[in-house]
Formats: sequence, C-alpha cells, structure tokens
Amino acid sequence: MTQLLSEKAEMTQTTDAPEQTLQLEIVAVDRLTDDVVQLRLRAPDGSPLPAWSPGAHLDLVLEGVGPRQYSLCSDPTEPGEWRVAVLREPDGRGGSAYVHDRLVPGQSVTVQGPRNHFRLVEAPHYTFVAGGIGITPLLPMIRHAERAGVPWRLHYGGRTRATMAYVDELVERYGDRISLCPQETHGLLDLAGILADAPEGSRVYCCGPEPLLAALEGACAERELPTPHVERFAPKDLGETHDVDFEVELESTGEVVAVPAGCSVLEALRQHGLDVPSSCQEGTCGTCETGVLAGTVDHRDSLLTEQEQEAMDTMFICVSRSAGERLTLEL
Repeated sequence: MTQLLSEKAEMTQTTDAPEQTLQLEIVAVDRLTDDVVQLRLRAPDGSPLPAWSPGAHLDLVLEGVGPRQYSLCSDPTEPGEWRVAVLREPDGRGGSAYVHDRLVPGQSVTVQGPRNHFRLVEAPHYTFVAGGIGITPLLPMIRHAERAGVPWRLHYGGRTRATMAYVDELVERYGDRISLCPQETHGLLDLAGILADAPEGSRVYCCGPEPLLAALEGACAERELPTPHVERFAPKDLGETHDVDFEVELESTGEVVAVPAGCSVLEALRQHGLDVPSSCQEGTCGTCETGVLAGTVDHRDSLLTEQEQEAMDTMFICVSRSAGERLTLEL
C-alpha cells in the first residue's frame, strides 16, 4: 500500500515546464473520424519537448486566426512527441477549419504552452466522463491512473460510435472499464447512475459540451458530492452580470489603474502600457492568470473551482472583475 500511495503521489505531482513558445514540425495528420484529425508534433531537431502533466493543453498559433487551445492527448512519459486532436466545428471561429484544411505533414506551426488548469489530483478511484472530443484530456489521465494502479472507469458518450475518437483503441486496451454511450443507440449518459455506481471517494473528471458539464455539476450538487473537475470548451453561462467602475493597484510599482464598467482589467492594463499575456479572452484558457494580493474578486472565469474562487488569491483578468473598489494585483 505504501508503494501504491507513493506512485499516486508521483503521478499527481508531475511538474510542468515553464510555458514556452516553440516552433514545431507536424510529422503526421491522422484522420480519426470524419470530423476529427490528430496532429503529431515534434521538435525539428528531434529534441525532447517540455514536460507536462495530464490535463494540460497548448495553444496552436494559427496565421490569420490567432491562438487556439487544444488538449494534449499523448503521454507525458513520451517527451519526443505531442499529440492533439481537433474536431471540425462548422460554426466555430475558424481555428478548427484551419487545422483541417490547411495543416499538412512537414509544415511548421507555432505552439505556446503547455498550460494546465485541469490537473489530476490524488484519489483512491477516478470516474471519467467524456462527451465527444472531450475525451482528449482524459486519455493521459487514464494512462497515468493505469500506470499507478489506481482503479478507474470511463463513461464515454457521443452522437454515434463512428464520431467517437479513440473508441476502438480504448475498448481494445481497457475492455469493460470503458462504458460507451452513443446517443443514437443508448440516449444520453445516465449521470445519476454513473454517480450512484462510483465508489465512495471517487474523483469525477469530465470534459465535453456545456450541457453535459452543467448537468453533471447539478447532479453532484443534488447528491451533496464534491464538485466535479471539469474542463470547458466555451465559457459557462453566468446569467446576468453588472459591471461597475473600480481600480487595480500594481504591487510592483504602486501605480493605480482605473477599470471602467464595460472594460476588462486586461484591456485597462494594456491601455496603461502593460504587455500582459492573454489568449482566449473569455476565461477558459488560463493564459492571463494573475495573483491577487488584496481585495475581493468577482470571478467570471470557467476554470477555477468554487474552493479556488473563495481563496481570492488569483483571477483571470480577461473576464473577472472586482467586487469592491480596488484590487491589488501581483503585477
């Protein structure tokens, strides 16, 4: 048992390398389904890529489109190659169409990352729930749990079996620990049944479309279970919000920057001359995370758990605001 706990700790304490900007080569573009392609990325000189942990994602910087976030779905123990899978989204912002239509083997692509706000924490059991392309960040988690000998189960839903990436590989490798739920034959995932069957102490990890995440969070709340760990593709619905003017103080210089209603902290800081990194500008990627030293944050991101928000020690300045007159930021 001591050895197992040690393996668990090692599994969950992997240190990610500092975020970097890299020029990588596309060594293969694999078609997984009619609407999903997998990119395999390597350093041009074959050198090892930066370390990362399960749940991490990277940005592909696409010409004329900008950075787009995709979950790493390869194995952190294989540093020679990164893999991401991209679903074509006809109503998207152009990133997936660019990947599907313009990226080819041998091409160079700018990559930023890795970055992780969906970390695998230590637990005696894991319940993984995937909806469609949401399977991607869960693949490295499953590999790590398997390697450490931690029991787990995956519940994987999609429109049809043919649209569900990696499904044959998963079933062949893990057998009956994979519960498939193609909607055309099985309907929606039975979240109540999944939670009822999960052993006591199981940590629930879920990635998929917003209706699935919201339903799972609601189901956990109804049963007074811990908040599930989720990763969102798009911002969660916060309902009606109301902006007011406030100020941010910069800890390093003591400067005070006004943030008017209708203007984000990120925008105000850039107008003040600060070059603050950002990517999604909708509170989903984590690039603009900033430490908070004083004040009360009006959290509007889709990343932090309730417990993390209550700590009031960090915020995502592209969307979150102040609930008071001033915030002091670690800038």
